[in-house]
Amino acid sequence: MHRILLRRGKTPLTIEDVTVTDRPEVHRAVSAAALGNMMEWFDFGVYAYMAATLGKVFFPSSSPGAQVVSAFATFAAAFLVRPLGGLVFGPLGDRVGRQKVLAATMIMMAVSTFAVGLLPGYATAGFGAPVLLLLCRLVQGFSTGGEYAGATTYIAEYSPDRRRGFLSSWLDFGTFVGYALGSGLVTLLTAAVGTDGMTDWGWRLPFLLAGPLGLIGLYMRMRLEETPAFQAETAEQLEAAEEGRQSGHGRLREIFTRHWHAVLICMGLVVVYNVTSYMVTSYLPTYMTETLGQNATTAQLLILATMILVALTITLVGRSSDMWGRRPMFMGGSIALVVLAAPAMLLIRANGALLPALGCLVLGLLLVLFAGTSAATLPALFPTRMRYGALSVSYNISVSLFGGTTPLAVSALLESTHDEMVPAYYLMAAGVIGAVSAFFLHETAGKPLRGSGPMVETPEQAERLVADSRAEAGRRARDIWLRLRHPGWHRHRSDESGER
Repeated sequence: MHRILLRRGKTPLTIEDVTVTDRPEVHRAVSAAALGNMMEWFDFGVYAYMAATLGKVFFPSSSPGAQVVSAFATFAAAFLVRPLGGLVFGPLGDRVGRQKVLAATMIMMAVSTFAVGLLPGYATAGFGAPVLLLLCRLVQGFSTGGEYAGATTYIAEYSPDRRRGFLSSWLDFGTFVGYALGSGLVTLLTAAVGTDGMTDWGWRLPFLLAGPLGLIGLYMRMRLEETPAFQAETAEQLEAAEEGRQSGHGRLREIFTRHWHAVLICMGLVVVYNVTSYMVTSYLPTYMTETLGQNATTAQLLILATMILVALTITLVGRSSDMWGRRPMFMGGSIALVVLAAPAMLLIRANGALLPALGCLVLGLLLVLFAGTSAATLPALFPTRMRYGALSVSYNISVSLFGGTTPLAVSALLESTHDEMVPAYYLMAAGVIGAVSAFFLHETAGKPLRGSGPMVETPEQAERLVADSRAEAGRRARDIWLRLRHPGWHRHRSDESGER
């Protein structure tokens, strides 16, 4: 990777201003970041598919409906501490480096997920069992507070400008592969040992698998280098630290004072993506079985097929966002969510397997529009020197308030209203928020990240970029000279253009 220092002025680019990426290094960075995300969502897939089972293991004295709500309450508790993790890991990643923090979050995530598989049930430990489960979930949530924002930042800062959407989409590819692996494993185990076997001992196996996965992910992340953008900022950060400027508190204050508009846009886009994601991946399996009374295996296979569809199409959406832009993808997806959420939910409520499969297909296609675009869109909202911190805080506040609480909120609303269309109404509200946020989003496709220089794939592309920059600078200088020499020239040329 060719390192650069950033130019602050509007002078023409030189070849030293452009980063020429190293393809194997970029692929290594994308793979390591995606693996961590895969592990995070492996846990989510397992937990979502076993919500009813975990309710029986850790909350056996409650009614079946209350067991599900209790299990999802423990699930949602992890999201309440995610902003705390973001407040710690985000600014830390801007100071000490993205790679170091991502390695730390991988360790915490692997250990806490593995520990769930070792917990005693309520029959053994009584009230201590759900308390221990909650503690593990809180550690998971705290580590996740620095995981997704750090991984998106890392990939975005390594990707060439013209391929950032495609390469970043692999991060969320890992998300849905991890979910598919987790949910697929639970489905196979349930078919193999039965419901009673899962309640007795089978529920432990998927969580125990997180240990080996975490070791593999940690090994890959420890071999990574820091991003070129972070290295370019290191000298300025050291100078600021020596002069006592930009402390963590001061930087956090700047995020909400000078960049509040980017924070709001980020939070709105995160709402529409994560509400749709957690509705489909975490709540829908339980909704189809516990609320609609559909066959558990059929429901699990439908959601699993939806996740496979998302995984197969997500990089195509990422590549499309490079060509058409991030804004059209978010705007179109948000409007489509408002229009299609209710018809999709009506299809899911129908009898048989064909119509519910069609409803899941609709929701999956809507979800992939957000999933394939988010990882390239969100980091571009903030400048390099505070990108990790600003994205961590914005992302995790939004996820905690609206995303991760989706299963709990929807199940509680449905329990109180007995209206089986509550999930559709919730999705429609998220779509409205997403459309408003996309309206104010500035297009970033094909452009350098804020505070960073251009990134290309080959020396030839760098030379063309420099040549174009010099040509543009020459045109600007000529226009200025002509305006000074002939004051009426610019107006005369505009009139001629209008006549033509």
